[in-house]
Amino acid sequence: MAANSNSKYLAHGVGRRKSSVARVYMASGSGKITVNHRDIKDYFPMGTSQYVINQPMTLLSLADKYDLNINVKGGGFTGQAGAIRLGVARALLKVDPSFRPELKAAGFLTRDPRAVERKKYGKSGARKSYQFSKR
Repeated sequence: MAANSNSKYLAHGVGRRKSSVARVYMASGSGKITVNHRDIKDYFPMGTSQYVINQPMTLLSLADKYDLNINVKGGGFTGQAGAIRLGVARALLKVDPSFRPELKAAGFLTRDPRAVERKKYGKSGARKSYQFSKR
């Protein structure tokens, strides 16, 4: 489902967090959120993830004005929820650029750069070493 010029979607936003990538398609509607062709409550049973996803919409009091169709892949639930939040915020900007000051002040437009540090050779992890012995 691509957001073409003749599609039913108002805006499209891409969000990333850790190794998760979320594509958010926004259409005018009643506030229905679909994640990977499933309802948000089925895909994210934890309330904290649902809360994180709805933060930008709740901040602007738009929770019941737009339907969201979300495709997300990679990472775990927390990373996916963070990626979706960034994608929703970016899609809202395309709908109305006047939302920018509020979203920016809340920190929803900043991509979180933290990711897993790579493992180094000679070590058992990124920083953890093998046990030292003199003999």
